Amino acid sequence: MSSPDQVETSSGLTFERQPGQAIDFPIDSHMHTAFSHDSKALLELYAAQAAEYGIREIAITDHVDFTPGLAGYRYFDYDVRRKVIADAAERWAGKVRIRHGVELTYESRLEDVVRDYLETHAFDFTIGSVHAVKDSPYTKANVEAFATGKTVAEAVAPYFAEVERAIRSRLFDTLGHLDQCKRWLHRWFANEAFASIPESYEPLLRALVETGTALEVNASGLRYPERETYPAGWVVERFRQLGGRRVTIGSDAHMPQSFAFGIEEAAEIVAAAGFDRLSLERALDRGDLVLPDRFRRGQAGTADPFMANS
Repeated sequence: MSSPDQVETSSGLTFERQPGQAIDFPIDSHMHTAFSHDSKALLELYAAQAAEYGIREIAITDHVDFTPGLAGYRYFDYDVRRKVIADAAERWAGKVRIRHGVELTYESRLEDVVRDYLETHAFDFTIGSVHAVKDSPYTKANVEAFATGKTVAEAVAPYFAEVERAIRSRLFDTLGHLDQCKRWLHRWFANEAFASIPESYEPLLRALVETGTALEVNASGLRYPERETYPAGWVVERFRQLGGRRVTIGSDAHMPQSFAFGIEEAAEIVAAAGFDRLSLERALDRGDLVLPDRFRRGQAGTADPFMANS
């Protein structure tokens, strides 16, 4: 998108929406503050932006890593952070709803540690994500040697296997950036290559449906060279075909400039797949996260590689 859009809000007002920036939207459910090792953003600034842009709810989802030596290993003090978020939620009550969320790095070898942490630390909302942690083939030090000479299916296999284990753990409300490995593998495989392996995605989507875990449509990929959400629209459509009921949308902002960035585009994908509302907590079917009227169901979707290969 190269020029601003005219957006009519639910209150009937019309705004110019800058490229990538969402306006008048129910929620951005993925963002990081200075309680994450890789962010310096202030919660107060996110709240002010949300009030200005009409983003009615935000989930603060700072990183928790479980491998000693990683930058995010037990990075924040749980009680301090909980109080900061609770105080902000009180200050902004009536303008922006602020939720106490978290993004947990999933490693199958540490699943019991993650489970124990969640049993002793309460959150409103949990994202489980697979990252390129130490010894991963997808780190900057390892990815070239790993990806060279492989097919795209071979290149994604370790990441997708760990993602499926994360889903089947049933520990999380939503699975974060399902195919973020596109970012690390972009040098070797274009977006079309990922769309050519729908059979690699199928076990992940079936696991989401079977466990009732939400699929996150993560907009951060729109800020990177692949210029595509994690996952792309055709994956969201297939999730819906398989019986998927719960989707979340997040900007995955680590700085104020990225707040709510790409949410509009992600919502278009979700609506085109046939969803009319978003989700957050696994246990609740909320009726207040309905997509704005400007998103129409039945939009023409992207080509479905699952059908093409069937």
